[in-house]
Amino acid sequence: MTTLLNAATFLILVALGAVALGVQVWALSDCLRTPTTDFQRVYKRTKAFWGGLTGVSAFFGFVYLLGPVMTLSVPSMGMGMLFNLAGATVAGVYLADVRPALQEVRGRGTGRQNRGSSW
Repeated sequence: MTTLLNAATFLILVALGAVALGVQVWALSDCLRTPTTDFQRVYKRTKAFWGGLTGVSAFFGFVYLLGPVMTLSVPSMGMGMLFNLAGATVAGVYLADVRPALQEVRGRGTGRQNRGSSW
């Protein structure tokens, strides 16, 4: 019974870690593709600031998954999980607050469709 519980815990924590890593990498890639001038236009800190935060976030997500996958043991509920949760929070803030503002500057946000002239 304990082995089954450990296996289920392992699968759940690794799956959640993989989802968090996906969100963190998405935030990092979006940040790196966005021009520096767009960050200045929306007053949402700088590209270097968000690039650094999302980069560290993705690093924490990678390190969190690296241990359990290499050793095939249940991830600890300690500092690694806490850092990964903080990293996922940073990525979530970027995707929920900064990215929509950047998309609005680029003309792709708030339901507005970029169709060109009405003529």
